[in-house]
Amino acid sequence: MSRPFDHRDPGTDEHRWARAAPWATSPHVSLDVDRIVVVAAHPDDETLGAGGLLHTAAQAGIDVTVIVATDGEAGDPALDHEVLAGLRRQELVAALRELAPTARLRFLGLPDGGLDRTRDALGAALRGELGTNPWRVLLLAPWAGDGHRDHRIAGEEAIKCAAPGVRVVGYPVWLWHWAQPDEVDASDWVVLPLAAEAVDAKARALDAYRSQREGAPPMLHPGMLAHFARDVEVFAAHDIEKPPSISIDGFEEKFRRSPDPWGFRTRWYERRKRAILLASLPRERFDRALELGCANGELTADLADRCTQVVAVDGADSALRLARDRLQTATGVVLEQRYLPDDWPEGVFDLVIVSEIAYYWSPDALADAIARIDASLTSDGVIVLCHWRHPMADAAISAGLVHAAFDAATGWARAVHHGEEDFVLDVHVRAGTPSVARAEAG
Repeated sequence: MSRPFDHRDPGTDEHRWARAAPWATSPHVSLDVDRIVVVAAHPDDETLGAGGLLHTAAQAGIDVTVIVATDGEAGDPALDHEVLAGLRRQELVAALRELAPTARLRFLGLPDGGLDRTRDALGAALRGELGTNPWRVLLLAPWAGDGHRDHRIAGEEAIKCAAPGVRVVGYPVWLWHWAQPDEVDASDWVVLPLAAEAVDAKARALDAYRSQREGAPPMLHPGMLAHFARDVEVFAAHDIEKPPSISIDGFEEKFRRSPDPWGFRTRWYERRKRAILLASLPRERFDRALELGCANGELTADLADRCTQVVAVDGADSALRLARDRLQTATGVVLEQRYLPDDWPEGVFDLVIVSEIAYYWSPDALADAIARIDASLTSDGVIVLCHWRHPMADAAISAGLVHAAFDAATGWARAVHHGEEDFVLDVHVRAGTPSVARAEAG
């Protein structure tokens, strides 16, 4: 949610923050990563919120990329937008010269103040950047609770990119202006203590932003700038504790109480969703399919009509008993009780179905499952993901994190994306696989 504040106000005095130091007991953010990607909603965000980290990372030889969503062209109504956009880009280049001169810089040129209308473009740019190397990445973006709409959107889109191998933290900018030290929740904060040279480099970088420091009134007045002269930078982490995978016991109980606990057989929503999934398969026939989490076998029955063999796996014995009754007349179906992803089925598959299961895995288990799927998939293999999008009390992670993790995996390409309010469906193929029409044309 955006928060009304006026940058012209004096704001909370930095002396109050320094005395309270709510970050004093926060753990240190780890820079044991291969890549750092810093997202800025506007030029100067990257320096204000993470300039010291940028300098520290660059000095350590860590690969750094800075992505700037907008040019901040609407920051001064007295100046022509194109003129101000060009000026602020020049200032950012000068600032990075002080902080991380070897960093890659990407300007997206999205509308200042309009990220709510262009969030899809921003999200696609972030996923595209992470897709080039999605492992051991620290992704920094404006904190989603910062109170500024563009900062919120940038933070939310970054959070969607969280995945095994990609850690997301948010950097506050305007929080220090409008909040009070005794009101903040510092439970998810992590910090980076800054060496003197990093503090100095950050000060020189902020000096480059003359368009923001000057004017009547300036966007960054001395009271605001005082917050960013600290010898520590503060970030909000989104993964302080990794959630564990969900125990199989609850599923055993569900299927003991009801033969169709989610209405897979009876609800039109579920029947329609299966029809969309089946229609999204890029081939008419498959040789050997793997269905993870087959439940009571409703989707298994449909897959049996399209596949020579279906290996359907579930951890709940009560679910498998129901599936056996459902699939008595189906041919080519093998039902196995396995606890995924550790107890992985043997052999290779040209179709893997991951439907309504992966959000029950922890992030580490999800990473393990992705690696196992990749290893057991044929060169022409297909992966189908389908998950409920709404929050679930008994899920370990979100559907968004699941699908983002698969998007980030190398060697695959997303061939189909279907998104609705209630569920999201993606089909991935090996990179270079021809489209349905091109494959049929030969």
